[in-house]
Amino acid sequence: MVFRCFVKVGRVAYVAIVDVIDQNRALVDGPCTQVRRQAMPFKCMQLTDFILKFPHSARQKYVRQAWQKADINMKWAATRWAKKIEARERKAKMTDFDHLKVMKAKKMRNRIIKNEEGSPKPR
Repeated sequence: MVFRCFVKVGRVAYVAIVDVIDQNRALVDGPCTQVRRQAMPFKCMQLTDFILKFPHSARQKYVRQAWQKADINMKWAATRWAKKIEARERKAKMTDFDHLKVMKAKKMRNRIIKNEEGSPKPR
């Protein structure tokens, strides 16, 4: 399988890469994710498969228009990656009582599955 997720202008890393500064950093802008325009090292980015179409070193206004036109927020929310992050955050926010309810529900589910399978008959 060939690697195709290269760094380029318009690539989305949940911020849009507006310009490549050098081999280690890029100018990024997150118009709809509350990330201000700033230089960011590539080591801190995780690239996605989404690509926006806008000119080199575009203003924030054009990046926002391209972001909304491509509907990146909805596409991002539909990915497995975003769902895993959301589930992890939801689990981290659980209280002790919520953990107890989840444990009880899992016990009940496993008990039902075990009873429906039935015990193997002796020969």
